[in-house]
Amino acid sequence: MTWLDLVAVPLIAKICLVCMFPLSAYDKVVHWDEAMTQAASGPLPFPGLLLVLGILVESITPVMIVTGWADRAGAFLLAGFCAVTAVMFHRFWEFPDFWRREAEGRAHFWDFFKNFGLVGGLLLVVIGGSYTPASDVARHPLASGPQAAEIHP
Repeated sequence: MTWLDLVAVPLIAKICLVCMFPLSAYDKVVHWDEAMTQAASGPLPFPGLLLVLGILVESITPVMIVTGWADRAGAFLLAGFCAVTAVMFHRFWEFPDFWRREAEGRAHFWDFFKNFGLVGGLLLVVIGGSYTPASDVARHPLASGPQAAEIHP
């Protein structure tokens, strides 16, 4: 197994998975008033505290995940953050016409499910364990899971 298999591909995947979070944290700091308005729009108390905690989670956990320092704990925390954000701030079901093209709830619908897509990717980091080498994936691109090991000659 090569450096590409064990380091580069998993590192690139983790960077792609979390690269938006530090930018989101920065955006919350730069546009504090707008972020505070959004935080106050949800059903949770103490929006200022929630905003600061959100900025910390979005700043620290991506570093944990990319560097491998407590990456599973960081991924678990960030997955929880994404799930709570989806349920508390993207409640598309509160908009009866959310599926209409111009409807306000339509953006919330897609943001809700994008957040849960991120939850799934982050949970894969939590349960991932060892990586399948990129060379094995290239040789057997349609195989995954335990059955992939049985394909090897």
